[in-house]
Amino acid sequence: METILEQQRRYHEERERLMDAMVKEMLHKKSSLRECINSDHRLKMLLDHYMESTTNLKELYEDKDGLRKEEVAALSGPNEFAEFYSRLKAIKEFYRRHPNEISIPMSVEFEELAKLRENPTDETANMVEFTDEEGYGKYLDLHECYEKYINLKGIEVILIYIPFLLLFSNLNNFKAFDAKFTFTIPFQTLEERAQRLFSTKGKKSLDPSLFAKNKPGKAGRGKDNERQKEIANLEAQVYRFADLLADQRAATKENVQRKQARTEGERDDSEAEASATESDDDEDADDIPYNPKNLPLGWDGKPIPYWLYKLHGLNISYNCEICGNYTYKGPKAFQRHFAVSHFFFSDLTCTKIPLVFAVFFVNVKFLHFSL
Repeated sequence: METILEQQRRYHEERERLMDAMVKEMLHKKSSLRECINSDHRLKMLLDHYMESTTNLKELYEDKDGLRKEEVAALSGPNEFAEFYSRLKAIKEFYRRHPNEISIPMSVEFEELAKLRENPTDETANMVEFTDEEGYGKYLDLHECYEKYINLKGIEVILIYIPFLLLFSNLNNFKAFDAKFTFTIPFQTLEERAQRLFSTKGKKSLDPSLFAKNKPGKAGRGKDNERQKEIANLEAQVYRFADLLADQRAATKENVQRKQARTEGERDDSEAEASATESDDDEDADDIPYNPKNLPLGWDGKPIPYWLYKLHGLNISYNCEICGNYTYKGPKAFQRHFAVSHFFFSDLTCTKIPLVFAVFFVNVKFLHFSL
């Protein structure tokens, strides 16, 4: 059994190592959204562990049971050598009874944590459970909340999903029917109604505040105030979360609009591409990006989305016989190549115009474009 002073020393060491681990976690480079989310959760666990160690250390220093004071007095008293040899004897007796007992240093635990941070396994790569719609923290999945919203009573105008994403945090729109269906009854839950019913058992005269048609008494007003405080607290949390998730909220709106504009086949292709891109984000940045459809690369070195590829008509090829059957991807690139010098000289070659006149045509063309 550890002594009080040894427990204090261990908690001090643990707090210092936890602080060092949190600093290294914050300085660790994150290359994807998944790593950022996992890093935040690791920081949360380290911080909780740090607060727990601090609380235990504070309780030991407060010494409410007086054990720490007795231990310090025994070590600093006139029989300190006797105390030392008695503790040494207890340690030897412990290892005699448990010869295979191995003491693992605290540094080993934090070294394993650092290895998992550098080389995460499949279990540590998914520290949070997200739905497929959320895309591991990229978007919001409010379909369950939306289903509850459309089933509420007293709503005059029911919004579709996209306006609901923009207006769900505006709780002033819901206060009218909320006040109508929530605050007119003094006792809201079934348990409170049952308590009101059983309070009338065996009584000849009833308290007027128990009648539903009468105005509530002090007890009813007190419960109403508590109920309103709870609702106000929930509203404040909704406002705060809506502010923190503003970026994910805007991204969710764009994602829903993009999905609604696609056909069923394009949705399947985009889902396969999204899963491939998500798995590719977990790999190193130096690896070749996964590109089964041979899509053009964007500014970030990754394939552009399939819907953008079809929007610009890059899936359509144009062959130019004058340029030697050169293939151009998309109508924009095909129209642009008519103004370049390569097409101009190829056109002169095909029409067998002498090179002397070609220089004249080039000067006229340059003068035309300069004007």
